Amino acid sequence: MNSTTIDPAKARPLTETTAPMIDPFGRAITYLRVSVTDRCDFRCTYCMAEHMTFLPKKDLLTLEELHRLCSAFIAKGVRKLRLTGGEPLVRKNIMFLVRELGNEIKAGRLDELTLTTNGSQLSRYAAELADCGVRRINVSLDTRDAEKFRHVTRWGELAKVLEGIDAAQSAGLKVKINTVALKGFNDAEIPELMRWAHGRGMDLTLIETMPMGEVDEDRTDHYLPLSEMRERLATQFTLKDIPYRTGGPARYVEVEETGGRLGLITPLTHNFCESCNRVRLTCTGTLYMCLGQNDAADLRAALRATDDDAYLSQVIDEAIGRKPKGHDFVIDREHNRPAVARHMSVTGG
Repeated sequence: MNSTTIDPAKARPLTETTAPMIDPFGRAITYLRVSVTDRCDFRCTYCMAEHMTFLPKKDLLTLEELHRLCSAFIAKGVRKLRLTGGEPLVRKNIMFLVRELGNEIKAGRLDELTLTTNGSQLSRYAAELADCGVRRINVSLDTRDAEKFRHVTRWGELAKVLEGIDAAQSAGLKVKINTVALKGFNDAEIPELMRWAHGRGMDLTLIETMPMGEVDEDRTDHYLPLSEMRERLATQFTLKDIPYRTGGPARYVEVEETGGRLGLITPLTHNFCESCNRVRLTCTGTLYMCLGQNDAADLRAALRATDDDAYLSQVIDEAIGRKPKGHDFVIDREHNRPAVARHMSVTGG
């Protein structure tokens, strides 16, 4: 992790008119993804090992510290913020942070607060999320077969997730389903999964499995290029490319037969880095400028060095100045080690 040589005593004040964050390639950074915990109540086979060693709780930022960091990024031009994990809703007292960030929307400083969740806790929190200003969420769901769901999550309950989706829609939240396309596991199910999602007014986004962290299986066994999946879908559906964007990396097509949208996130077959407007903050205060690179900045040290956010602001600027042009994900038999050692749950999905 890169350390900074900025002197806290010489930092310039942080104000509402702070210059926007522009990386070395001219991309404005307006989207912050915040992993509030590395813990999860599932152990998805492509994401985690079954017996994970999680971060000691003492290493995590407090929710108040996470709010301070998010506020600093908002003051520097972030307009969209997504809470992730692990599973964000298993973090104790997480709704404190959601409510504080919701106040940023009410004040006009933030355009959107969203959440990516596995859905296991949604029936409990959906109404409160909506009350705090959350308007849409992503729910990770790889299969609607209860037995297969239990297999891929290792101990998740499909009925509980479906109940959570019901609760979210009842609360007025717009739901998008995220599905990791896995060869030999759910590829044959994807057409029907898409019909189900679109039939309920939900977009579906397919994601290629990413080579992050050691897991208990060979990712090459299940890696499915979405270019291939799209070709298969095109034999049953009429797919039309559309310019629709949500601020993330997905490219969308409209499905004529269902009237719904299908998103494709392709970190391997189509590098989406040219328009990247995102950085990722972990629950320990580590800032990753790129999901697929190891360079990072320690914002926890800056946060705790002084109560003056001017120093924190300059440390963030220094980090943004190192944002790379893109990642270098590869999955094949010759590159069977993870592209980066950390698990997706550490950086935030």
